[in-house]
Amino acid sequence: IQFIHSRYFHCSHNDRKQRNVYERLAQVEIALLAIIFITAGILNFGILLVLWKRRKPLSRMRVFVFHLCVADLVVTFFQVCPQLIWDITDRFIGPDVLCRAVKYLQVVGMFASTYMIVVMTIDRYQAICNPMVTFQRRRARWNGPVCAAWCVSVLCSLPQVFIFSRVEVAPGVYDCWAQFIEPWGRRAYVTWTTLVIFVLPILTVIVCQVRICRAVQLNFHMKTHHVGEAVSKPPSSRASSVAGVSKARVKTVKMTVVIVLAYILCWTPFFTVQLWSVWDDEAPTQSATFTILMLLASLNSCVNPCIYMLFSGKLPKRVVSLLCVGQPDLKESMQEEATVVSSMYISLKSLSDCR
Repeated sequence: IQFIHSRYFHCSHNDRKQRNVYERLAQVEIALLAIIFITAGILNFGILLVLWKRRKPLSRMRVFVFHLCVADLVVTFFQVCPQLIWDITDRFIGPDVLCRAVKYLQVVGMFASTYMIVVMTIDRYQAICNPMVTFQRRRARWNGPVCAAWCVSVLCSLPQVFIFSRVEVAPGVYDCWAQFIEPWGRRAYVTWTTLVIFVLPILTVIVCQVRICRAVQLNFHMKTHHVGEAVSKPPSSRASSVAGVSKARVKTVKMTVVIVLAYILCWTPFFTVQLWSVWDDEAPTQSATFTILMLLASLNSCVNPCIYMLFSGKLPKRVVSLLCVGQPDLKESMQEEATVVSSMYISLKSLSDCR
């Protein structure tokens, strides 16, 4: 999981009691990584399978969730799994090519997971604040924002290939290790990764979410005003469409907000520890606190599918149905999507007429 963090059980300890403490800590880390690996793999693969079975009627939001699950699986199999094996074997076992590939894919997963959340939030911003543009946009064969997120992830992770290699850490002992230009290379690289993977994406997401909340608040105010005028009149289909669309739009916005908050909670300790370890020479990098904070980042791959299932309502039943029967209900999904899109157009048209 760590970029450059020294693994505590690689160090020699003269104190036998202290060595036992580190060994217990290593066992706890192995157990937690195993739980995270199994949980994240099952949840993300299950959601991915359900969405893949429904690939024709996928909405834009479900496309983003689909690729977010793919990114979380990359994190699961190329970040959590190698770290788990590494903790068990105590040394990286494999050739130099495998070392560079694993370290490269570890950061690809981090970039992809982060920027998939960013493009998902920007898409929700477009849907709420510029709805007519979103509605009139033709469905392309390739989703531009998703492709952009993957391209950024693939390109920005390339430094890992040149930084990490299989090096001799002791006479006759080899490990997958990072080599930086001293004394500033380590600090520059960790600071750069923190900025592009965490700080800048979070700032972008916050700006979008603030504007989304203002637009939703304005929408509710206008809807309340229209309802007050129509107290003495029977509710029209257009009015009911406005109410229905507001709930659907707010639901997707809420899900995006929760995903963003989960990302911040899981990854803030990780990047804080990374910056602390490179900017403070006396940082307790071999303490239990550092190790636990590092592991919190991997929990994000377990949390994302749980959030999606929480806001999807029937998705857990469909996952079970898919595993037991093998086919989810596609017809219901298509009707549900068509109703949301049509009601969105009607409500936006009515709001534009009122203005």
